[in-house]
Amino acid sequence: MSGRGTSTATSRSAAEYRIEDLAHASGATVRTIRAYQDRGLLPTPERRGRANVYGDTHLARLRQIADLLDRGYTLASIKELLEAWDAGRGLGGVLGLVAEVHGPWTDEQADRISRDELNRRFGGTQDDQAVAEAVELGVLEPIPGRPEEFLVPSPQELAVAVELHGAGVPLTAISSHLRELRGQVEHIASRFLEFTTEHVFARYLGHRPPTDADAAEAAELVRRLRPLAQQTVDAELARAMRTFATRHLQHHLGADTPLDSAPAVGEPRPVLLPPDTIGAVQRLVGPQNVAAFVAAAAEREVQARILDALTTSHAESRQVDQIG
Repeated sequence: MSGRGTSTATSRSAAEYRIEDLAHASGATVRTIRAYQDRGLLPTPERRGRANVYGDTHLARLRQIADLLDRGYTLASIKELLEAWDAGRGLGGVLGLVAEVHGPWTDEQADRISRDELNRRFGGTQDDQAVAEAVELGVLEPIPGRPEEFLVPSPQELAVAVELHGAGVPLTAISSHLRELRGQVEHIASRFLEFTTEHVFARYLGHRPPTDADAAEAAELVRRLRPLAQQTVDAELARAMRTFATRHLQHHLGADTPLDSAPAVGEPRPVLLPPDTIGAVQRLVGPQNVAAFVAAAAEREVQARILDALTTSHAESRQVDQIG
């Protein structure tokens, strides 16, 4: 019997498969097909003599199982879905919900990059360890059969790494930061899903699988709520960055007053002095006189520079007069 053969007596409209042919057409192994049969995931094949004969229904079911496995479903949950299908409840809405959840959560388009271009963007030197870390993190994905080319799922993420490296951040530090950041972002995503499940999607989880109508309504809600997580994170990140960036700058500049409220002319400005200098002044004049001593010393320095400027200006004027 051929893989897609026809009977010698009559022409058949439906394809027929031996188990080996079904495995080849579906991409599954013979052992996997038999295991699916034992677990009730595949309809019973037609028995002809000593051989089992499979049809297009079996091929479609195998492809459906493979697709659901790729989406992260267990064989137990797949069996529930398929039993609902066989019972006539339908899977259209459920599969639509699955497609909606597994659809793109960003408008960003994946790109490709050659190894030479990658090296050029990161300073022109080849760093195999850095590339291996990028592949491990999913920033780069190898392309089968093309060892000198990579898929870039998020060109924006790669562009950030390029800019940070160009600013002097080592690649190892960038990788470590991304690992830490990813863990924190995954926590945010998990909490958002728990929140929306509790308050929005709980009513659709009473049936396993949900009815077509419930699944279709849930899919529409996913489309509406999908951008909310990113919008919320964007807004909160912008607020937090402004707050903490201002604090960091104030700390490093030694300023106690807000950066957006510069002191008026004549108002005192705080000045950060080295601890060794403060200690030397304290030993010289005592702790209670540090401020007065620093102010007097600064005033004396200012007056000395004014005197120097006046003397220099007078000397230059005399030289001009003599030349004239």
